[in-house]
Amino acid sequence: MDSSQSDIAADFLVEADEIVARLGEELVQLEQSPGDTELLNAIFRGFHTIKGGASFLDFSALVELCHGVEELFDRLRRGQQTVNAFLFDLAQGSADELARMLSDLRNGHSPAPAKPALLNGIREALAGKPVAAAAKAPTPPANPELISDDEFEALLDQLQGAPTAAPVAAPPTPAPVEKEKAVAHAPAPAETSVRVDTRRLDTIMNLVGELVLARNRLKNLRRRFRDEELDRAVGTLDGVTARLQTNIMRVRMQPISRVMSRFPKVARDVARTLGKEVHVQLIGEETELDKNLVEALSDPLVHLVRNAIDHGIEKPDVREQAGKPRAGSLTLSAQQEGDHIQIVVEDDGAGMNPDVLRAKAREKGLIDADAAARMTNEEAYQLIFAAGFSTKEQANDISGRGVGMDVVKSRLAELNGQIVIESQRGHGTRFVIRVPLTLAILPTLLVSVSNRVYALPLACVQEVLNFDRSGVRYVDGRDILEVREETLPLIYLRRWLGMDVSERSGECVIIASVGATRVGLVADQVRGREEVVIKPLPPAVRGLAGLAGATIIADGNLALILDVARLRDAP
Repeated sequence: MDSSQSDIAADFLVEADEIVARLGEELVQLEQSPGDTELLNAIFRGFHTIKGGASFLDFSALVELCHGVEELFDRLRRGQQTVNAFLFDLAQGSADELARMLSDLRNGHSPAPAKPALLNGIREALAGKPVAAAAKAPTPPANPELISDDEFEALLDQLQGAPTAAPVAAPPTPAPVEKEKAVAHAPAPAETSVRVDTRRLDTIMNLVGELVLARNRLKNLRRRFRDEELDRAVGTLDGVTARLQTNIMRVRMQPISRVMSRFPKVARDVARTLGKEVHVQLIGEETELDKNLVEALSDPLVHLVRNAIDHGIEKPDVREQAGKPRAGSLTLSAQQEGDHIQIVVEDDGAGMNPDVLRAKAREKGLIDADAAARMTNEEAYQLIFAAGFSTKEQANDISGRGVGMDVVKSRLAELNGQIVIESQRGHGTRFVIRVPLTLAILPTLLVSVSNRVYALPLACVQEVLNFDRSGVRYVDGRDILEVREETLPLIYLRRWLGMDVSERSGECVIIASVGATRVGLVADQVRGREEVVIKPLPPAVRGLAGLAGATIIADGNLALILDVARLRDAP
């Protein structure tokens, strides 16, 4: 493949990825509205467009798959066949196979053909008796919303800048009603967007991060000088940097539907395997967050969806006996809250039994009897995130091997996110996730310990108190602090750093949330809030529990970013 073809292939992959992502969303909508002509047209066009590009580049595996699905949706949109569960599964499976093939191409591999069972299913659907019967039936009247293949090819030529064909005879003057339709379907104005390699966006975002650091440094230096003109210049730079940062972040934003659109199929497949029924509802798919977070949230959410169906939603007969609908309900919702995104995975299943969780944790040696007795229900729910923990008596293909949920917790910790579990016996369970809008720039609270500065993610900080040692008690080998009738375990940052705690007990306590629990971090001093740019840890300290990264703060010094969740679990 010469350089010219390589460029065309790269453009094809970008466009095909967008189409496949859009197909996922459109197929979810089609399941809710199987008779929607516009959706059928859109899905037909998606497969048709990918087939055309793949044919030009000689990607035969993609051409074979897209051709079959295109033929199928052509019949559906012309009313020669109706959408049913079998055809819908074929379409979803085809979209998944396309995503797999495109991934192979991006990695420099020739994609293997689609699964034989999928291709055979498409052939059977095209050659089946319902299709044959529909073909013998009288041809339905032409639908003015549909476009012919010739018209569609001509439209593609116009959009791609291909030479126009020889002029054709002008059509008869349309009737007034037809004029209105023509106006409604007039060509859209010229496209005002361009495709940009995501690596370029990452580079620009990194440069903006460096600019933020330089701005912070200037704001810090400004305090040393009493110059009105300098103040104005730094103030202007501060405003411009903030607007630039906001707009670059918006460019990187993607709708979370790119993740959520795949879950109806995942849920349906898991439910079918387990002999259950489930109805999936998506809310807030248009909510946007950083593209890196969209990709990183995929695996945790898949685990939560599978877990909700396997452990939460009951069998149809059991639900019926409990006075519930035979089909369980699974809702995924997303909404923006300030500089964070809240994602909720909620089911109406059996809920969690905290006593069973405590007993299983004791059986596996994760906690002792005294710890189990003191554990609140909310803390017991968090046990499902422990490595190796499972309430399944027998493992199956879905769960029960003690892996999965611990991955959810650790992955969210890497994203500076949190997860809280709410559950009610017999009524269901809610997993509430909060993640920042972006990973590139992090709002933090700076604290000092023995003249060294550390950064705490502001999202986990709830309040700061003066450290009153008279309220400290020693229980089960550790100090705890009574705060408004709540008992909080204390973490001395000096002790964690290997310093002598008795030398100086600390002047302040930062109350931080870790999942459903709260802890008190004892530090010498609070330095204030600052936006920082996360940098990789130096090799010497990489992998140490309690550290999430490093940054350069406004005074030009290096500060380590603390991971509160892992800090709590550190010895």
